[in-house]
Amino acid sequence: QVQLVESGGGSVQAGGSLRLSCVTSGRTFSAVRMGWFRQAPGKEREFVASMNWIGGTTDYYAESVKGRFRVSRNNAFNMVFLQMNSLKPEDTAVYYCAARDRNSRKTGVYSDDVAYDYWGQGTQVTVTS
Repeated sequence: QVQLVESGGGSVQAGGSLRLSCVTSGRTFSAVRMGWFRQAPGKEREFVASMNWIGGTTDYYAESVKGRFRVSRNNAFNMVFLQMNSLKPEDTAVYYCAARDRNSRKTGVYSDDVAYDYWGQGTQVTVTS
């Protein structure tokens, strides 16, 4: 079983920055892609960012965060990060880390939450105006 644990959430004023971390543990991690999603109160979970876990970096971003957020990884420590800059009140949500297994049979593309096999418990990000 693979576990994902997010950290780094908190409360910040608009214009500020936060860096979320996601560390994986459990059996030998065999992800092919990592993703960040978020869910605001009363809204559905939405895609934020994604990058491949092996090979060259290929990252994708939701239009709403492009240019402000950046995803990165540290394979040696099985960690993925989400650097969030120029935060806005509308970025307030619970942020989730997700991983797609290399042998996954799930369908969907990088921005589909159904395409991911493992999920963290989430970390709250609150941006005040």
